[in-house]
Amino acid sequence: MCTSAFTFTKCCQETGFLMVVKCRQENTALKDCLVGHYSDPSFYEECKAEYLKQREEYRATGIKKKRQKVTSNV
Repeated sequence: MCTSAFTFTKCCQETGFLMVVKCRQENTALKDCLVGHYSDPSFYEECKAEYLKQREEYRATGIKKKRQKVTSNV
């Protein structure tokens, strides 16, 4: 996982509107980390498999994943 995401978020929260100028270094580190993940073939296949599973569930039920309610055993 990219620790630079937390660093970038913290920088943005602390600087407000000036984040465009002050958080460039953190943004670059975050982009490099994300590109590294998306360039990894195994991560790509994992994301693809998850997407295809969600698409299959949607086509079968017509309910989007976010709208499905989780049932509890309580």
